[in-house]
Amino acid sequence: MATDAVALQRIVVKKAYARAGVDVDLANKLKRGIGAFVRQTYGPQVLGKIGGFGGLFRASFPGMREPVLVASIDGVGTKLKIAFAMNKHDTVGMDLVNHCV
Repeated sequence: MATDAVALQRIVVKKAYARAGVDVDLANKLKRGIGAFVRQTYGPQVLGKIGGFGGLFRASFPGMREPVLVASIDGVGTKLKIAFAMNKHDTVGMDLVNHCV
């Protein structure tokens, strides 16, 4: 029964993405295809694999033992749509910076 619920949830999510203009199947295909190219850029400092929430990079920071730099990119999602709908933009600047730094 849990498997049916998970399958149904995936269908619901996929339809929601489609309504928002996202082709989930195409996105998955592109992610699978780009992996080989991304792995060609790996050096010995790269940790982890493709698909995690962020890229892991073995760094060298004085005074720290075995530091790892974690980098990710994300968008602010619907926050900008809400800001435009409310004509209130003074609350989104910090989110934009936080998602890019």
